[in-house]
Amino acid sequence: MALEFMGIDPDTQQQGSPTVWLDCGKEELVLQGWKPSAELEAECSTSTAPGHALGIPEHEQVIRIPFRMIPTLRKACDAAEGSDLH
Repeated sequence: MALEFMGIDPDTQQQGSPTVWLDCGKEELVLQGWKPSAELEAECSTSTAPGHALGIPEHEQVIRIPFRMIPTLRKACDAAEGSDLH
């Protein structure tokens, strides 16, 4: 199933900015964001949270999304919740 475009960073100049898609076929949000700095990756790798192992697994990636995209993330979450996949 094709990705459904949900929105792009409102401050973008249309040049590779953070973007949100919905993949209903896989029941996933697909996020494009800025690559993290080495410092942020190190902080995420050493941060502890209940039920979360330390480190970033090789098959995962940390990305950054600006707060101004919260409305777009909400739109994607609402669309996912409203789908008949549940």
